[in-house]
Amino acid sequence: MPIPTQTAVAKVEAFFDAYGEHRVEDMVDLCADNAAFRYVPFEVYARQRVVHGDGQVRTIGKPIWTTLIDCFPDLSNDVTSVRADSEGNVAVEVNIAGTQAKAFGAVKNQGLRYDLPHLFLFHVDDQGLIDDIVAYWDTADWNQQLGWLEVD
Repeated sequence: MPIPTQTAVAKVEAFFDAYGEHRVEDMVDLCADNAAFRYVPFEVYARQRVVHGDGQVRTIGKPIWTTLIDCFPDLSNDVTSVRADSEGNVAVEVNIAGTQAKAFGAVKNQGLRYDLPHLFLFHVDDQGLIDDIVAYWDTADWNQQLGWLEVD
């Protein structure tokens, strides 16, 4: 049974409210236990591996969100558009911004600020929980704004 459009929109808006207030546990609580998570352009180079943003909210999403907020303590989001259908799909255009205070993976801290449009695609299940999150952004622009122009 499809979820009402206004319920799906309210759930996603609550997600971004929690994100803007850095309440990661609340973000996770808005999601189903096995919610899928894909930050399509996400790559962080570690010492012996590359971490990709693909998995589940609780195992990949939560650590990414927690680390982003730690490295960009003034992280904010400004939702500019929300569109939903009667099947629980919600598309959100949002500008995410923050000033770097710590290294984020290979991106060394230069104290620079980024402001970058993102596209998020959510699905809200018939229980009213987010069960899928996919996000896109221009990583080259993000890296340039933070002064990181090549892999170390």
